[in-house]
Amino acid sequence: MSVWLIGLPVLVAAALLVVRLLRGRRRSGIAILLGLNAVLLAGALVVLLLALSGGPAVAETVAAQADQSGNWAALIGAAISVAGSSIGAAIAVAYTGSAALAAMSERPEIFGRAMVIVGLAEGIAIYGLIVAIILIGRA
Repeated sequence: MSVWLIGLPVLVAAALLVVRLLRGRRRSGIAILLGLNAVLLAGALVVLLLALSGGPAVAETVAAQADQSGNWAALIGAAISVAGSSIGAAIAVAYTGSAALAAMSERPEIFGRAMVIVGLAEGIAIYGLIVAIILIGRA
């Protein structure tokens, strides 16, 4: 995987060079494009040979190690639920709070209703916390 991530900028740079050369000189751009295709074909053949000459897979041992180390996916899910709900609640409180303050500046008697709306927006974070507690309990 890391080989592809390292090679990706090289491929993008080569593609941009080919596009630039195709605009000016068509024959040299096509020659470079054919050379790039030959290099990719050689790389694909090397990967194929490595895959065919490989040994047995080790997926069983990885699964056994994952069972011994705990249920990390539940913990990551708990972290994502808390972070996402907190960000959502912050955005909701920002909009509803500013609207409530603007409405209360015109009519101060609607303070109770405005705080209920802001409290409902705050409830989003509590739902994420409840989900996280349930996930951690099952981990």
